[in-house]
Order: sequence, then structure tokens, then C-alpha cells
Amino acid sequence: MSLHDIMPFRDKNSERYTYSKRVTKYIRVLQEDYLETFSQETGNFLLRDGQHTIDQINEGKWSSYNPDEQVWGYRECYCWFKQTVIIPEDAAGLKLRYHIMPEQDRFQFQAILYVNGKMVQGIDRFHQFAILTENAVPGEKFEIYINAYEDDFAYAGPLRMRARLYSIDEEVEGLMYDLQTCLDVANLCGVDDSARINNLKYLTEACDIVRTELPYGEEFLESVKVARNIIATGAFGKSERPLVSVIGHTHIDVAWLWRLRQTRDKAGRTFASMLYFMDHYPDFKFMSSQAQLYKYVKEDYPEIYERIKQAVKDGKWEVEGGMWVEADTNVSSGESLVRQLLLGKRFFKKEFDVDCEILWLPDVFGYSAALPQILKKSGIKYFMTTKESWNEYTKIPYDTFKWKGIDGSEILSHFICAQRSDREEMGEFNTTYNGYLAPDQVIGGWKRYQQKDLNDNILFSAGHGDGGGGTDRDMIEFGARMSKGIEGCPKVKWEFAGDFFKNLEKDIAGKNVPKWRGELYLEFHRATYTSQAANKRYNRKSELLYHDVETLGTLNGILNKNFAKYDSTTINNAWEIICLNQFHDIIPGSSIRPVYEDSKIQYEEIIKDGKALADTYCKNIADNVNKGTKSAVVFNTTGFNRNDIAFVEGEYSGFSDGDISLPTQKTYNGKTVFLARNVPAKGYKSFSVSNHTEFDNTAKINGNTYETKFFIIEFNENMEISKLIHKETGREVSPNEITGKLIAYEDRPYEYDAWNTQVYYKNKAWPVEDLTSCEVVENGAVRCVIKLVRKFRKSTITQYISLYNDIDRIDVYNEIDWHELAILLRADFPVDVNTTRATFDIQFGNIERNTHNNLISDFAQFEVSAHKWADMSDNSFGLSVLNDCKYGHSAKEGHLGISLLRAQNSPCKMQDIGKHILTYSIYPHAGSFAQSKVVKHGYSLNIPLHAVISEGNGTLIPEYSLISVTQDNIIIETVKKAEDSDDIIVRCYETLNKKTKADFTFGSNFAKVKECDLMENVEAEIANNTNHFISEFNPFEIKTFKISLK
Repeated sequence: MSLHDIMPFRDKNSERYTYSKRVTKYIRVLQEDYLETFSQETGNFLLRDGQHTIDQINEGKWSSYNPDEQVWGYRECYCWFKQTVIIPEDAAGLKLRYHIMPEQDRFQFQAILYVNGKMVQGIDRFHQFAILTENAVPGEKFEIYINAYEDDFAYAGPLRMRARLYSIDEEVEGLMYDLQTCLDVANLCGVDDSARINNLKYLTEACDIVRTELPYGEEFLESVKVARNIIATGAFGKSERPLVSVIGHTHIDVAWLWRLRQTRDKAGRTFASMLYFMDHYPDFKFMSSQAQLYKYVKEDYPEIYERIKQAVKDGKWEVEGGMWVEADTNVSSGESLVRQLLLGKRFFKKEFDVDCEILWLPDVFGYSAALPQILKKSGIKYFMTTKESWNEYTKIPYDTFKWKGIDGSEILSHFICAQRSDREEMGEFNTTYNGYLAPDQVIGGWKRYQQKDLNDNILFSAGHGDGGGGTDRDMIEFGARMSKGIEGCPKVKWEFAGDFFKNLEKDIAGKNVPKWRGELYLEFHRATYTSQAANKRYNRKSELLYHDVETLGTLNGILNKNFAKYDSTTINNAWEIICLNQFHDIIPGSSIRPVYEDSKIQYEEIIKDGKALADTYCKNIADNVNKGTKSAVVFNTTGFNRNDIAFVEGEYSGFSDGDISLPTQKTYNGKTVFLARNVPAKGYKSFSVSNHTEFDNTAKINGNTYETKFFIIEFNENMEISKLIHKETGREVSPNEITGKLIAYEDRPYEYDAWNTQVYYKNKAWPVEDLTSCEVVENGAVRCVIKLVRKFRKSTITQYISLYNDIDRIDVYNEIDWHELAILLRADFPVDVNTTRATFDIQFGNIERNTHNNLISDFAQFEVSAHKWADMSDNSFGLSVLNDCKYGHSAKEGHLGISLLRAQNSPCKMQDIGKHILTYSIYPHAGSFAQSKVVKHGYSLNIPLHAVISEGNGTLIPEYSLISVTQDNIIIETVKKAEDSDDIIVRCYETLNKKTKADFTFGSNFAKVKECDLMENVEAEIANNTNHFISEFNPFEIKTFKISLK
């Protein structure tokens, strides 16, 4: 047992203070003089370096290891220790523990203990021993294997490995836990609190009875039993409510200060330890989320996995959480969040026959306003977190509430409140998901809970986490005492989280439950929208690549009337990798460098596979199109018709759409670009290769003034946009200011370098305006491209500014070689509009945020997340800033801003130092956001048209749309093959916050159209034997249709 004074009583002049100290002394005397009845070190080991399976372990060579003379370990070191333990004569009949005693840090030393070939449990700072035998027999042998690991990030030098056998008197230990638990409660009560007075009274009586003047023996043990009975009859059974529902738990960061391969072992070690406790404590219950962890354990520790499955059946182990991993919800796309739940829920249902109902995200850095609807339409009923308590400025006033999303969907939510009992008095309101189950945090959690008028039952997750570990023995023993009802302390009950939520739902039914509308913005960790830029780019490009692969694979399957080539295995494996890397310490950018080295390899592999599939699908279709001549078959995977540019490899004179010649030109990098007209939604169109036709150049250039069909642009001497006039309205975007000015800011957060950007970053800024070269590299019928090279200190920024003849936006493609630590690079866009709100693209919709700082909560949102665009408009004019891989934005007092890069040194050394590619776009528009085309521009920038040069004729018509919708505010997002059939899944959403009757047309007649949830469970049949159907959407509603083909 760990001795501790949770909170020494403050009134040291009180006689009751000395009583408290006396009880503490008695606990120490019991531990030092009476607890252990046998102890003997086990001596030398055999040592084998490297990582091997238990089945391989004796295939190699062992060396001797003497713990008195040798140490072991190095950075990221795996090794095995082997020892044969022979029970000595003087241990006969004892219940013996095998105790591993390394010098160890929080993360540095971890191990797995095997006894006689069987995996027993994990070993770490909080789990140091296992019971070797219940009844020792002299001469009996035990073969011990220890698979040990030293961490890289927390490495503090070699360690000395020791082990011993020891035995304790469990009655003495029981008295120690009785005394300590009740003493902790007493010390947390006020001087005149009856709970303190009464608990100290029983503890004092118990101490009076214990015969510490006697040596260890029967007479002494009899006094221990009497003392325990005094406490049992006096201190226990005094409290029934409030109730704290406790679930054993460990938060395992899938990667953070360690790589994925260490996580596989962390999961195995931790899960083995929790199973060990289930064998020894019948009331103990444990839960773990994240399907990915279970898959790792299934692959690496099959015997543990089978025991978990049995524990689930036995009602001891709770499988919950819903998602593939505990994912970031700021950066992950809407479809990615759906796939997190689809992959996670399907895995848990298949492996454990469990339908998850809780989204368990204790440690994620803010929660998207799109989540409630996604959860509700995925069969998730409840939501739990603690992270919102980390806010810098404001305290969310609710711990039990209904969370309402952008569409109005509501999810019952509960925040875990575990914290030290003195935190509130200190003005701190942050809580923990790594709850330590002892009176201090149990009492502290109840004190912290804000809905006591609504409910007297809270949830508590008990266990060491982040690096795994889980619940420890002290917690279980303290919990056993608190479960008996001690005056002054909430009663504790081991209970599944799912049962807690079901009871909570019943308890609050009919009551005035508070509601929180919109995003759960975290006033902390704002730099996670920007850190590790390359990783975030891989994420965006992978999400969209597999969006295209699924659309093209479905298109290919329908047109060829055969889904045999729809590679579901490759596609699903890729989505698992995408979802894995959206774990909330990977995609936010808060892990060590090796994590991103591993992630890059994974991304590049699935991108290679995805491009190969997309190319195959496009070629299969293109070669079968009836073209009549050599043509470019252009594929549009977005859900709306496109007039957009398409690139082909090599040089071509021109392209035509029937008799109409199309603007065509050569690009600066050796390709050909042309305007592809009216490419249908989720389909393709064929354009003939033709002779060159002369068109006017895109831009008229007069010195530093460029005029196109849409804009008049004036550049200053540094080639910054000093004037941008939108010709349709005659409005100047940024009067007397630079549009899109690059600014470098000193970025030195006071803590959490990779996670945080502080509000004071703007105090020190440098303009990035050192122009070293300027060249017009293209000016043809399709576009004008200006190449700029800028220097900032040791860094180089190469920009290609594209002005289009037929597209009313300006694209700025950037190649950046960055070498500046503790610098944040941003682009700033002043906007001459009168508004107090800005609009931001999020998953399956958009949200508005205040552009003023009237409230402290507004001030706190100086950096916010958005996906493809952010917009600042009034009812006459506005500006959108779009991007192809950025997430950090700002919108305050007439300025839109986008964060491009930030380099830090912890925990990843030289984070973001190196080469980067990114695009941002400038889109001025008439009218409000709702009257603009920003949503379609966002998709067009991120999802370019695919063009394939093909010759020969086939049987397919020259133009085809798989599915289209008449209403512009309905976005057809995803088209894919159904998970369990050859039906087609079509996912759509409404994007302008208005009720809409949507009119869909399918490319051919279908047998049936059914509406289903996001998990593809059918809810209603809506049409049959036609190619057309109508569905009514509520504002921001997501709808999924399952289409059965004829």
C-alpha cells in the first residue's frame, strides 16, 4: 500500500489533529513492523537483448546478469530476463508474491511478466508484483520470463533489475487500508464536521485495540481483527448517496511520446494486468475504447484477447467508445468521423457482439459542432469527455447536459469531474480522466460536479493512463472501503459506463436539463490546428484520394455491371490507416518525430495504392467510352457539375467539346491545361483532342497591374496585392491594406510548445516581403501564373499566383523551405465589410463565430479550426479564404487570417523544419456567404478533375453522371459500395441551414432507394423502379441512401 497524507488537517491546535497524526503513525508501524512475513531476493538472471516473441525466446543465446554488478538498457531498448525460482524451505505454505524491483521512471521501464510460459500481467511503476503461488511448496520451480522495455523519450540511463519473493499478512494489510481510507475522509472534512469527528473516533478506538507492543503472532493478529471490526461496524455503512459510479480504465495514447510499435505492447501489458485483477477482485470492472488497440492485442497477444472476450461475456470487461481510435475532431473530415464510427462499431460488433452507444473521448482538443448529428445517426446515444475543463479563460457551466449540434441533434453528455478536493478552492477547475480512486479525488469530483440539483450520481474513470497502466491495486482496495459507505465521502460502486449513462438518462427524464449549443471549443492547444504541417497535408490528401477511389470504383462497377474490381480490402485497410493517424496526438502534431516518420511511411503506402486504384478505374472507363477520336476523358468526383480546369501530361494543341474549341495552354511544368466544360456530377465527360485555337490571354498586364475578367489587381514593389478590385461589384477588398500579406510572428507559448499558440503571439511580428525574383511564367487562354520568390531569414518561399480566365478566384500555390524555429507564418486578409460574424467550413456544414471580443469566450477564440474555407461577409460583399491542407484560422475585427506553418522543438525536435507545399485561395464575392459559391469552390480546389487521354471506341456514352441533385445547397459527399452488399451508398448533406426538398437523378434505373443511418442500417424505403427520387432535408441534415441496382 502507498502511504500518503492526502490533505493534512489545517487546525493544528485541535486535539483532533493529533489523533489524525497518531493514525498515520500506526499505519507506518504496521507497514514497517508487521506487514511482511517473508522476503528473499531471487538472485541472478539470464539476459537476452532484442525483441522476440515468447515462443522464440529460447532459440537464441542468453548471457548472465548479476544485479549487484550489472545494469541494463539503452534508448528504446527491448530485452528479456529469465530466472528459475525455487521455493525455499522457510516459505512453505505461504502466499508468495514475485516482486520486480527496477529503478524506474513513469514511462521509462515497462515489462510483461510470464510464469511457466503463461502471460501473467504487465509490470510498471504502479504494478510491480504478481502472486506466484497461493500455497508455496518447498522445492517447487517456476520459470520466470520478463519482457522488459526502456523508453526513448523518457530515457534516464541504464537500470538495475532485481526481483524478490515476499509474503504479507493480508489481515494486517486490510487494517492498513481501513485506517488509511477513513483517515483520508476525515482529513478532507472541516474541523466541526461530524464526519471528521466520527471517523477519527472509530480510528482512535481501533488504534487503542491494536497490540503493537506485542511481536507478530496470534495474539497480535487477534487484536487486528477486533480493530477491523470496530471500523467495519462504526465507520462503514453510513452513506448511500451521493453515488460515484467507478469504471476501471486506462487512457492509452496510440502514439505520443512513443511509437505505434510500443503502443502494441502497452495495450498487451495493460490488458493483461486488468485481467489479473479480475481474477483476484470479483467486483472489479474495466473498460477500454479504441478498436485499434483490440486489433493490436488480437494480433500480438491472442491468449490475452481470448481472455478479454470471456471477460466481456462474464460482465467484467466493458467494450465501449465507438471509434476506431479516440480521434481528433477539429482536423478529421466529416467522412473520416463517420468511418471512425463505422470501423469501430463494426469491429466491436463482430468481435464481441457489442453495439457501442458511448462516444468516449476524454482527451481530445475540442469537439466539432457536427458531432451530435454524426453520433445520433450512428447509433451513439451518449458522450463523455473531461478535456473541456482545461479551458484557459472560461469554465463550461455544465457537467451533465444535452449537447446540441448545428442541425439541432441532441446527445446526452457527461463530463468526468475527478480532481483533487482542494482544486476548486485554489481556483482551478481542470479535471482528469486518469482518476486516482481514493477519497481525495472521489470527494473532489463530487465537489466539482455542477448539476447536483439534477443528479446525485457521477462517473469516475479509475486508472493510470496516457502511457497505459490502468487501475492499480491500491485503487481497488480503497474503492472496496468507499463502496461500504463512509460518512463524509460519496459511496463508490463499480459500474459499467453504459449502465451509468442509462441510469442517468432515467434519473434526469422530465427534468430541466441544460443544453449547450454548437461546438465545444477548447480554449487551449490551439496550435494543434497547424503543427506538423506535412502530416496534416497527408491527412487531407488521403481523405480526398479515397473519396475519389470509392466514387470511381463505384462508377466503374456500375458501368461495367460488375463490382469484382471494387477493391474493398485495399480501401478499408486505407481507411483504417487514415483513422489511425487521426488519433488525437498524431494528427494534431503533438507527438515525437519517430511517430511522424512512421506515419509518413503509412500515408505514402496508401496514397500509392489509392492512386493505382483510381488510375485503374479511370482507364477502365475511359477505354470503354465511345469517343470517335483521341480524347481526354475527364472525371468529376464532386457532387455538382463543373466548369473547371483539367491537366493532362504532355503537350497538346487543343481540346474541344463537340464543335466548341476549349481554352488550352501549356503549363510552366510541362503539362497541358484546358477548360473542361460542364463535367457532370459524380461522372465523366469526353473531350476530343483538336487543333489549336487562338484565345485572348487571361490577363492584361500593365506594369504591376493585372486585369482579368473578374479582377483588377495592383501589386506593390514587393509584389504584394496592394489593391484588389472585384469587377462585378466594383468593391475593393482591402482598401489601403495588403491582401494576403505574409507575416511571421514570434511563437513562444509558455508551455506545451507543439500544442499551444498564445494570444500574445502578435506582440512581435515581421513582414515577409523580401522579394528576390518575379516572373510571369504563364499567360494564356486558361490562366496567368506569376512566380514569386521571397526570402525570410534562412527560409525561402516560392509562390505561384494563378489568375484564371473562367474561374473567379485567385490561387496561391506555395513551395516553402522553412528553417525558422519558434516562428508562426500566417497570411492576413483585411476585409472591408460590416459584420460581427464569420463563417467557417466544418464537417458536413459550417458554423458562425463572433469577430468581436465582447465576451471573454470570444477573446479566447483568437485561433479556431476550419476545413476548406473561412468567410467574412456582410449582405453586399464578402471574402472567402480557401485552402488545400490548412486548419488554423482567425477572424477578428475585419481581418481573416490563416496559419500556414509553425516550427517548434518539443516534443518533436525541429518540428516542421524543411520543405512544405500548400495552396490558399482568395475568393471575393458579391452578397453574403449564402449567396456565394464558396462551398463549391472549396470542393473544386481540394478535388481537382481527373483527366485520362484515351484512344479507341467502346460502348459507354461520352458523358455520364452517376447521381446528381438539382438544389445547389445539397452536397453529394460520398459515393461508395455498401459494406455488406453490392448496393450503392450515397451520403449527402445540406449546407446553407435551410429546409430543402432535394431532387436526385440517378444515371440509370434502380430497383430501390432506401434511407439508412450512417452505419448503413436501413430505416425506410423511399423509391423503386425509377432513376429519380425526392428527399426532404432539414437544415444541415446528413442523409445516407442505399441504392439497390437492377
